[in-house]
Amino acid sequence: MKFTNATLFVVLKSLILGAIATGSINHSRIPAGAITVGNGGHYPNLTVALNDTSSNVFYIYAGNYTGQTLISRPNVTIYGETWSPYSYLGNGVTLSVNMPASQAGSNDLSGTVRVHATGVKFYNLDIENTYGQASPSILPTKILFTFTFTALASHPVSSNRAKRSSGEHKILYLPTGVIKSTLVLGLLVPWTLWIFGMYASVWITKSVVESTGNGYLTASGRNTSDAFWYVIDESAVIGNAKNQTYLGRPWRASARVVYQKSYLGDNIKPEGWSQWQAADPRTTWILFGEYKNFGPGAWNASTRPSFATKLNASVPIDTVLGSNYTKWVDIRHL
Repeated sequence: MKFTNATLFVVLKSLILGAIATGSINHSRIPAGAITVGNGGHYPNLTVALNDTSSNVFYIYAGNYTGQTLISRPNVTIYGETWSPYSYLGNGVTLSVNMPASQAGSNDLSGTVRVHATGVKFYNLDIENTYGQASPSILPTKILFTFTFTALASHPVSSNRAKRSSGEHKILYLPTGVIKSTLVLGLLVPWTLWIFGMYASVWITKSVVESTGNGYLTASGRNTSDAFWYVIDESAVIGNAKNQTYLGRPWRASARVVYQKSYLGDNIKPEGWSQWQAADPRTTWILFGEYKNFGPGAWNASTRPSFATKLNASVPIDTVLGSNYTKWVDIRHL
């Protein structure tokens, strides 16, 4: 999917039609040898199923599953039942918890799904943390095509999503550890939100990123001249109100975030980017870049701050994820 001068209508229409074309829920898509979970499966929930080490592949039947899951085994692959494996629109599985970080003790401990292992992959799952939910009409976080984590260090990875309550809340937490993540047809983001972390690269491509309240889409914690990037590529960034959301702000002094070849809606504030705070801007060494985006929220030199950069070239995927990314990313979803 290439976004050139297409309208948002065409972008979303193509996602919907692509989903419909794949047909209805089909249990025959269960991978051979997979451990099954839920109604019709061998185990009642994923946490119990993970104690079974006879296979590293798990298949979850459609349904809503409440409770936290900790994955500490490497190379686990988890599939959710779907009628559209190449779109979030057919997702039939929701993993949910209702817990703030203040109660759990940390961002990681409040995660709905906590990944403390390498080579873990998720397909067609909706993962949510409903703490502070303000309205039943707000959509849950969508892992649309696939959500693939590969951690190259032993530090934890946590996928967390929170709706509005007091303070600031996060959707995708990339904590200390070298984590590579690919989200394909990605995220619906609620309220005050961040995709954030310190030692990680994330590549979000052909995704729908939706804000439903004021906030910041990213908060890169890159603190040195390391190899980590956040890149949002060929995606649609939309919202439910005008001028409500920043593309990002710098959590640490060397933040590096790029939006490229994407539709940026009128939910994006004219400034596009924000400093951390007036008394602590953290903008001296950052890269907040934009390349060939389009739409009402795209680059406008008269309103963008001096610390934002209009790029002359896009950032390639291997720069973000490494030259060997095809060995761990499911390229069928790129």
